[in-house]
Amino acid sequence: LKDRIKSFGFAFRGMRLFFKSGPHAKIHAIAALLVLFGGTYFKVSAIEWALLILSIAIVFAAEAFNTAIEELADIIEPDFDKRIGRIKDISAGAVLFLVFGSLIIGGFVFLPRILSLFEV
Repeated sequence: LKDRIKSFGFAFRGMRLFFKSGPHAKIHAIAALLVLFGGTYFKVSAIEWALLILSIAIVFAAEAFNTAIEELADIIEPDFDKRIGRIKDISAGAVLFLVFGSLIIGGFVFLPRILSLFEV
């Protein structure tokens, strides 16, 4: 049990490091706060909340994996290497896939509500 509790400490430290050192983490955090504010403002349903929270969590996790892959690649090969560059690009592309999917989910949830604000 003590080791399990300790492992949570390492995981929380990893989350802190991610938000402290990752420039994209801050961008995703701002986007997540906007989504949470929008969900509260528009009083989205429980299912919509689930989709929004899942989208936020998936993007954060993907960005954290991407950051870890990039840091590991920089340790393995500090100088420019075309193969390492491809690995980093593919990893970043994976994050972008999930961001696009999250934007589509956000569009389904928020766009009708935002458009209704402009109806007379």
